[in-house]
Amino acid sequence: MCSSDLFWCVLLAGLLPYLATGIAKFGGRRTEPYDNRDPRAWLERQQGLARRADNAQKNGFETFPLFAAAVVVAHLHHVRADRLDVLAVAFVAARVLYLVCYLADWALPRSLFWTVGLGCCVGLFLMAV
Repeated sequence: MCSSDLFWCVLLAGLLPYLATGIAKFGGRRTEPYDNRDPRAWLERQQGLARRADNAQKNGFETFPLFAAAVVVAHLHHVRADRLDVLAVAFVAARVLYLVCYLADWALPRSLFWTVGLGCCVGLFLMAV
């Protein structure tokens, strides 16, 4: 049986990129007003915080499918809930810290937290083996 913590982690991981999206579109100073008619082109022209937040959101959408698949596979293979929860919470924590580092423009710690998140996904798959 899986705990509800695991499913909350999947939801939070799925929503984190949208937090970065909001920061990209509405946070900080911009060189031009936000253009909702062509938001992707507008985001590509941004610099600084808005650009980093947009990049973080893209990475969040890229990493989420692997995490969600890892959770499903581990759950289907009846991995103990406490073990799943540890890696799921660690993944979400790593992704939150990744976002903070990206926004602050701290490249090395950002890469470290990205690696931790990837390791959590790999660990979820390996526990299912």
